[in-house]
Amino acid sequence: MKYDVYGIGNALVDKEFEVTDAFLAAHGIQKGMMTLIDEARQQQLLAGLSETFGMKKRASGGSAANSIVAVSQFGGKAFYACKVANDETGEFYMHDLHAAGVVTKLDQVRSANEGVTGKCMVMVTPDAERTMNTFLGITADFSEAELHLEELKQANYLYIEGYLVTSELSRAAVLKARAVAQEHGVKTAMTFSDPSMVTYFGDGVRQMLGNGVDILFCNREEACTFTGKSDLEEAISAIKPYAGKLVVTLGGKGALVVDGSGRTEIAAHPVTAVDTNGAGDMFAGAFLYGVAQGMDNARAGKLASLAASRIVTVFGARLSKEAHQEVLAAV
Repeated sequence: MKYDVYGIGNALVDKEFEVTDAFLAAHGIQKGMMTLIDEARQQQLLAGLSETFGMKKRASGGSAANSIVAVSQFGGKAFYACKVANDETGEFYMHDLHAAGVVTKLDQVRSANEGVTGKCMVMVTPDAERTMNTFLGITADFSEAELHLEELKQANYLYIEGYLVTSELSRAAVLKARAVAQEHGVKTAMTFSDPSMVTYFGDGVRQMLGNGVDILFCNREEACTFTGKSDLEEAISAIKPYAGKLVVTLGGKGALVVDGSGRTEIAAHPVTAVDTNGAGDMFAGAFLYGVAQGMDNARAGKLASLAASRIVTVFGARLSKEAHQEVLAAV
């Protein structure tokens, strides 16, 4: 195959800030969640954040994009389909992904699109919790036109970001990509991305899941919310029909992988966290890289857990290529 993983998701430039709980409370921001906001609200927030704290980091982001970058930095072949505008932020996004070794068609997409590239304000509190306020901009209009289906047909896995559920156009693109993947023998993986997606867009998430996926990533809260079960084991039983392989991350307690061969418990690697932004994305990207290379659940899970433990010790959702290789060597 030309690609190990072909990803589809939002294209957002992350602007990251270290903030206080008092700032979140004063601005009515729901801690620990991703909240969609309009451009005027984002400009207001950005002004307050820049004046009070100063921007810590800027990077190309989006949930699936972070995972796809991890696949590439571990040594895999990765493609990302997304939508940016013909503005400075869109150009930055394109070059940042390319520098990470990810293949895109953004040189074609960007030149044709007037508008505003999406941005995400990532606010990290002293307890390392990340809170996101996102203005989607042009990525809200991600559609079948940006799929580049010939590239998808040459991939081992299609990886779908749960955040795409918020747009009717994007959901339609997901369904098209899924149909083409199935027709051409491409396996499908999906992540719920955030508890708010299954809370507010549950029907859309079920539509995107369809008759199930080969790999489904979620955390404990997402699994319980999606199924309406308060007990994790009951939630796993209820969600299992949607996934050939169900991967449930449990924060400091590690992760579980459940599939037809049984249940694999993945140990956590305790560290002192400074920023949890991107931890789930890194876990998914590392696990996808592992299974695409033929690793079993235990080894792919160990790789994913180690990588996630490393990412929370640094500010931002990215590790250096050297750090990826150090993690890979450890498994």
